[in-house]
Amino acid sequence: MPSGVRLRLRVHPPLPDGFVADPKNPKLWWRMDKVRCASPTGRRNYSKASPPLCSSNCLPPPAALSALYKPSLRYAILGAGFAGLSVAWHLLKQSSEDSRICVDIYDDAGIGGGASGASGGLLHPYSPKARLLWRGLECWRECIDLLIFANRAVEARASSSAPQDSFCSFKERIVWKRGIIRPASQKNVDILRENAQSFSESCYLELLDRSAAQYLVPDLCVPLDLAVYMPLAMNIHPKRYLQALFLACNDLADCEEREIYLFKESINSLHQLSEEYDAVVICLGAKVDKLPQLSGKLPLRTCRGVIAKLQLPSGLPGEYDHQRPSILSDAWLAFREPRSVLVGSTWDWSSKDYASSVSEEEASRAMEELMPKASAVYPPIRNWAFVGAQAGLRAMPPLTPYGSLPLLGCVDDIIGESVKCRHWLVGGLGSRGLLYHGLVGKLTAQAVLSSNESVLPSEFTQWKSMSK
Repeated sequence: MPSGVRLRLRVHPPLPDGFVADPKNPKLWWRMDKVRCASPTGRRNYSKASPPLCSSNCLPPPAALSALYKPSLRYAILGAGFAGLSVAWHLLKQSSEDSRICVDIYDDAGIGGGASGASGGLLHPYSPKARLLWRGLECWRECIDLLIFANRAVEARASSSAPQDSFCSFKERIVWKRGIIRPASQKNVDILRENAQSFSESCYLELLDRSAAQYLVPDLCVPLDLAVYMPLAMNIHPKRYLQALFLACNDLADCEEREIYLFKESINSLHQLSEEYDAVVICLGAKVDKLPQLSGKLPLRTCRGVIAKLQLPSGLPGEYDHQRPSILSDAWLAFREPRSVLVGSTWDWSSKDYASSVSEEEASRAMEELMPKASAVYPPIRNWAFVGAQAGLRAMPPLTPYGSLPLLGCVDDIIGESVKCRHWLVGGLGSRGLLYHGLVGKLTAQAVLSSNESVLPSEFTQWKSMSK
C-alpha cells in the first residue's frame, strides 16, 4: 500500500499536480511520495530524496487518505537548536510502538541557525574548577549517545549512492576527539588540584606539571606548574552536528513509520498553534521572550557572546598539530584544523541582539577583549589573523544550590492555558547547551508523552517558585 506524507501549509494557493486537500481540513495537503522538499509556500523540509510512489492520477480518495495516514499524536517544537532537536529525537524514540506520531519543528533560521549553531562546541562535564557538574555524568552519556546516532546518519549517507542532502556535507567532520587542557591560575590552583582527584572514568582527568603540559602543547603558558587535562573531552562543530541529528531523526521516523518536518517559519504567538497539536514544546532559547504569553515571566537573563575566528596566515610556521588538545582559560581556544581556531567568548549582559552576524565595530571590541586573554595562555596566537566572527544570544538561568540549571516543565499555568500538559518549556541552557541537551530532551519527552510533569527531577522545575 502506498505511503502518504502531509505537508502543512498556511496559505491556499492552487493545488499543484500530485497534491490533494484533506476534506475535513483544507489547510492540510497530501502528497503521495516520501520527498520532504520545497513546498509551494517556500518552506523547506529536509529528508532523504526518493521518487514518488504514485502519481496524482492514481491517488486514493481523500477520505481514505485521511483515515489511513492521519497521525494519532501531533507535537510541535519551537526551535531547531540543541534543545529542540534533542526533544524531537526522544519523542520519536520513546513513543509507543503502536502510536503514529508527527513532530513538526518550527524555526525561521533553520537547523542550528541561532545561538546553538554559533557556540564554541567544547564538550566536557566539568565546571571551571574541575568539579563534576550536577548530573554531569548523565549529561555526558546522553550527549555522546546523540553524537553517535548523528554520526551514523551521516556515515550511512556517505557510504551510499543516495543523493546528498543539500544542507549537510558528508565529507566534513563533526567531532574532533583531541581532549582539552586547562592551565591553573592563581585564583584556582588549589581547588583545581583538589577537585581533580575525583572524576568520572568516562571523562577522566589528569594532573600535569609544566613539562607534561608543554609536551602536549608546546608554548603553552603554565605559570604555576599545574594543568588539568581531559583526554576524552571533545570539540564539536555545532551546526554540522545539529544538521546530522536532524537526519538521524528523519531516519528514525522512516524506520518507525512516523513523521517529522521542519518549517522555516517564525511562531509569534502560541495561539497560532493552540488547537493543532497535542503538545507544544518551547525550545527557543533567548527568543522565548518574544512570545507574548511568556515575555517577562521567566527567570532568565540574556547574554550575547561573540566568538572570533582566526587563521594562521599562509607561509607562516606554527601550525597547531591535529593531535593537540583545545585550551581552556580566561578565554578558550577551540582548534579544529592546523591553521584555524575559534577564540571565545565575550559576555555582554546588556545586549538584546539576537543576530548571529557581527558588525566590524563589535568584532573589533571582541578582539580587544579576547586576544590579551588568549595570548596570555598561548602566546603564538598573536601571529594568527582575524578572519571573521559569529555570535549568539544566550538565555542564562538563575543560580541554584546545584549550579545554573536549565528550566524545564509545563507552563500552562503561566500562560493561562486551561488544557493541562499542552505547553512545555525547555529553556535556560545558557553556555552549556551542548552538554545538557541530551538529558533535558530525554526527560522532557518522557514528561510530554506521559502528560506528567512529576517525571521531571524537581531541581529542573524549582524555578517556578522563584520570582524574576
